Amino acid sequence: MGRASCGQEPGPMDGGFRYDGAMSEQNHQGQLAPETRVLRQFRIVFNAVKNHFRQVERDAGLGGAQLWALSVIAQSPGIGVTELARALDIHQSTASNLVRALGGRGLIASAREGQDRRGVALRTLPAADAVLQRAPVPFAGVLPDALSSLDAATLARLEQDLGALIALLAVDEADAHVPLGEA
Repeated sequence: MGRASCGQEPGPMDGGFRYDGAMSEQNHQGQLAPETRVLRQFRIVFNAVKNHFRQVERDAGLGGAQLWALSVIAQSPGIGVTELARALDIHQSTASNLVRALGGRGLIASAREGQDRRGVALRTLPAADAVLQRAPVPFAGVLPDALSSLDAATLARLEQDLGALIALLAVDEADAHVPLGEA
């Protein structure tokens, strides 16, 4: 599938791509084109993620990233914001926002600890137990859970192939640290 049509280069108004009609649903033999099959696979993945986030919000009353953060804090009492950000693979500012939201809902408490009292230790409050008990698993989300189940060779192929797709999309790779439910 080409990135341009009619001899024009993709422009900023169209997200860098021009639809050139190359993606057809079926080829001459009645089989789906490879691009269509892969697009459908992406739809399945995205919809599975979206449906899980909806279920989390319905059952737990939290967003997916908030639930994951809450579960990490519950598993690691006394964890700091920096360690939480590392555990979730997100920016520290995003982790701080999650902590603020969870604290505002009465699910976690933070206390200054250490000799210099600069470190903040996070702990769940009793209300968090009820939320975690009614929340659907996996707490980290269905995509991270599925990825952690793949073998190393499959992950390496997937990483390489998705890297090629990301390069074609010409997107900001800083988005890699934004939780899916927050995008």
